[in-house]
Amino acid sequence: MKTISIASAAAALLAMTSSALAAETRCGWLQNPTPGNWWLEDAENTWTIMTQGRDDEPEGMDLIPDISEHDYVKSNGNYGYACACMSVETDGEEHITRILSFRQLKLAKCQNDKALKFPG
Repeated sequence: MKTISIASAAAALLAMTSSALAAETRCGWLQNPTPGNWWLEDAENTWTIMTQGRDDEPEGMDLIPDISEHDYVKSNGNYGYACACMSVETDGEEHITRILSFRQLKLAKCQNDKALKFPG
């Protein structure tokens, strides 16, 4: 039978707790106005997800499907915006550093949220 020291168990628990505490749920306008540019604007901030020409794509970007296949507004050729909720990790300032989950919502959800500014 394998035994685990109290220190090892505590360290593992602390690592799991830190990771769980770092996740934030952010809901608002997910915008992709031009190639390689993505951000999420919620009631608190505009969170940069990635910027064209920079190597700053966060882990989990592949969790965002083709948003144009659901409730979506085309605003620039094949680009536009949608309403979404994401579980993310941020730098605490303005960048999403990791995407843990993604859920696209009906546009009305964001349109009816008085705390959100309309994209534009």
